[in-house]
Amino acid sequence: MKPFPPCSLREYALLADRERGALVGPFGEIAWLCAPRWDSEPLFAGLIGGTGVYAVTPVGRFVPGGHYEEGGLIRRSRWITEDGVVECREALALPADPHRLVLLRRVTAEFAPARVRVVLQPGTGFGTRRSREPRRTADGWSLRTGGLRLRWTGAAAARPEPDGALTAELVLRPGERLDLVLEVADHPLGGPAPEPDRCWRATERAWRAAVPDLGHTLDDRDARFSYAVLHGLTSPGSGGMVAAATTSLPERAEAGRNYDYRYVWIRDQCLAGQAVAACGPYPLLDDAVRFTTARLDEDGPELSPAYTVTGGRVPDERSVDLPGYPGGHDRVGNRITHQFQLDVFGEALLLYAAAARHGRLAPEARAAVRTAARAIADRWHRPDAGVWELEERAWTHSRLICAAGLRAIAHPEAAGPAGVPDGLAARWSALADRLLAHTSRHALHPSGRWQRSPGDPSPDLALLLPSVRGTPAPDDPRAVATLRACRRELTDGHYAYRFRHDERPLAEAEGAFVLCGFVMALAEHGHGDHVEAARWFETTRGLCGSAGLFAEEYDIAQRQQRGNLPQAFVHALMLECAARLARPPADRRD
Repeated sequence: MKPFPPCSLREYALLADRERGALVGPFGEIAWLCAPRWDSEPLFAGLIGGTGVYAVTPVGRFVPGGHYEEGGLIRRSRWITEDGVVECREALALPADPHRLVLLRRVTAEFAPARVRVVLQPGTGFGTRRSREPRRTADGWSLRTGGLRLRWTGAAAARPEPDGALTAELVLRPGERLDLVLEVADHPLGGPAPEPDRCWRATERAWRAAVPDLGHTLDDRDARFSYAVLHGLTSPGSGGMVAAATTSLPERAEAGRNYDYRYVWIRDQCLAGQAVAACGPYPLLDDAVRFTTARLDEDGPELSPAYTVTGGRVPDERSVDLPGYPGGHDRVGNRITHQFQLDVFGEALLLYAAAARHGRLAPEARAAVRTAARAIADRWHRPDAGVWELEERAWTHSRLICAAGLRAIAHPEAAGPAGVPDGLAARWSALADRLLAHTSRHALHPSGRWQRSPGDPSPDLALLLPSVRGTPAPDDPRAVATLRACRRELTDGHYAYRFRHDERPLAEAEGAFVLCGFVMALAEHGHGDHVEAARWFETTRGLCGSAGLFAEEYDIAQRQQRGNLPQAFVHALMLECAARLARPPADRRD
């Protein structure tokens, strides 16, 4: 069965159940799904040139579209045909099982009869294993591929093709619906098949319970959707949030910058927790604290920048023999475990301080607070890979964000009922002062702004984040000068870039970094320019795809998304902007 060709990233939607995620393309194809977990091998990998296809597609000419139901990741793919409308309601069923997924698809014909083609052929992952021949059962089909077992119900009319694919062409009467249920497990599937109506009701209830109202934010619809994306990417068992659902989607064609983001980055987890805290004491804040605490308890000052969702070591990066998404190369695993990133300890303290202000810092997390603070004290002189994961240097951002974290956790507002002992609070405040003074002596540009490192005088948009977090204060002359330099040297209109790679124009080196647009909005808001903050917010949130998902970068010349999808930390900063921009900058309730 010939796979569906890859589309522009803006055309894909996400289905997620917190244990794994699927990307759905405009032709009703599941273009990407790893099973049973986020970092497992893919069952459907057409997105990067691999095998496997599961598609529900109208026959004949049509225009694709669709939307999410409010407050969750239940998707309605919708096609306008020459005769009427075909809709496919789809979701990964909740509550989820880490060893078994249930993919629900409900196809309906509106206004007129509809012909729909259905195709199912499991993929072979990253290897060359062969799938077994499908076997008919009383209520559908049973399939096996590798270590996975599949059960497909609702498609009794499907017939096997010579290549092993199951296909059917169905005619639906106006108003008629067809329920397709695909189960995938790493163990034998016993008992009766899931009942569709019951699965839909449970999934609807789960999403209603998971996503808060957020009516107090600047745009509650977009804020709720970003919260739903973050919830969908967060494992209920460990609280770990994957950075993205995909691997190997290139940041720039043939530039060699494509990575596997199906793991939990401590920094991203902390950013997400702080974003949620800006909205209220919601469960995703507790998840972030829980995962970060467990990793600090286990690894202490040797905290890795990233882990699997179960807290394991991220496998080393390797290439796989697939064509890849056009312009990229397929890679699995990540070399991140070989890096030291000082800033993650500062972000952890900022997360803990945000949780403490809401009274959500559990007693067991207080040992992790001490561990993070001690790691900063012992290791801040050491070069690190920094926020952008580059060569090791004394990156200015790393030291400033650590100072911000130390000050935040030492503040009486963050102490909570149990309190931080006066001696510790004073010691952490003094360490923050020492870090700030040392950085001012060695990494302050002659113009009065922060520079990237003592040996690199250029600006970096990440240097706005410490003042967003309060250290130094937004009205500090160094912070004001840094914002001015970032506006002048790292933006093009209301598109923001991380830093200058070389003398080329910004857009020739990489795409606009979507996270940075939201950071600009927060920085302008902190400096009291509400109009400019709103401009940054509105421009940046317009860089999503048709389904509302953000990728890591945006090519402003071609108006195309770049990098892995959806990028969790972008949705986190969108959520934080929606909360903070809705109130005066002096309001520090979070």
